[in-house]
Amino acid sequence: MIGFDLTEEQGMVRDLARDFAQNEIAPRAAHHDQTGEFPSEICQKAFEVGLLNPGLPEDLGGAGMNALMECLIAEELAAACSGISTAMMVNTLATAPLMVGASPEQKEKWLRPMTAELRFAAYAVTEPGAGSDVMGIKTTAVPKGSEYVINGSKMWISGAGVADWFFVLAYTKKEAGIRGMSAFVVPADAPGVTIGKKEDNMGQRASDTRAITFEDVVVPEENRIGPEGRGWMLAMAAFDHTRPPVAAGAVGVGRAAMEHAIRYARERQAFGVAIHRHQAIAFMIADMAKDLDAARLLVWRAAALYDQGKKNSYEAACAKAFAADTTMRVCVDAVQIFGGYGFNKEYPVEKLMRDAKIFQIYEGTSQIQRLIISKEAISRVK
Repeated sequence: MIGFDLTEEQGMVRDLARDFAQNEIAPRAAHHDQTGEFPSEICQKAFEVGLLNPGLPEDLGGAGMNALMECLIAEELAAACSGISTAMMVNTLATAPLMVGASPEQKEKWLRPMTAELRFAAYAVTEPGAGSDVMGIKTTAVPKGSEYVINGSKMWISGAGVADWFFVLAYTKKEAGIRGMSAFVVPADAPGVTIGKKEDNMGQRASDTRAITFEDVVVPEENRIGPEGRGWMLAMAAFDHTRPPVAAGAVGVGRAAMEHAIRYARERQAFGVAIHRHQAIAFMIADMAKDLDAARLLVWRAAALYDQGKKNSYEAACAKAFAADTTMRVCVDAVQIFGGYGFNKEYPVEKLMRDAKIFQIYEGTSQIQRLIISKEAISRVK
């Protein structure tokens, strides 16, 4: 039997996240959007109530929430401000490869401290010339006795300015292609690590995004996650876990835009009636509602499969692409419904439209998701 009712525990988690989002995030969203200030105080409060690192297991001091619960949290937080929610949830992507491939000793060293106090980590894979083309990275990790010497640059790294450590993908054997990539934990304060300036982004401005440069950075062999040559697998496996919550965040942004548009459409009159009574506006709202519902169901399916221990790369890609594209369109339509007011910074939908765009780009562009989807769809037809 397939059901869509949340359990009592899931409902409590969603309500906790919704209350926190509306009481702690929403009132401060405009300030952080305008200033680009990192939401340290909000993150500390979120940590104290158990909304940071929700997926870390109980044996490491975490809450041990499953992927579906993480999606419930992500939708509610992003509905209040996806810039702040990205700042809060960035740890998930950095810790996911360690959950897959780290030894028990490595998990104790790098993950347990994150459940003891507020700490951040960042996923450092993208480079100035290598975004979707991960094979194009140039960062190297050269073995030297029982150590590695890392050189290279990373770009667009979320959380880089506040992270204690980075998950870094580098070539240990360039000639071996993806089988020559290895994964490392690099402390942010290691000699030779340089953190760039905070990027002045269009949307999600509360999120701390920076470049990182590694110049002759020495890390011990015990900082390598998994054997040499397993870095690509670990970096990509993380997305099966993280793409459903990212897609859920997109649903949250779209939901907020739709709700603002509906409220405005009830109040604004044209030709003697509220504008929602005009079919042109009513049909725009109908498309928002049905497509956001469809996106949420794709998110829940992808998360549920992950929680069952089943392969979900195809389903996660479907959820990410559909939710990202849907929320971008919903936000554009919300601005259209607001008319001239929608184009004004004093009204909420222009921020949502700016915030929405990145969902089509980070954690794999909508085009990359389509490559994953098409390959799987084609292979299924005999």
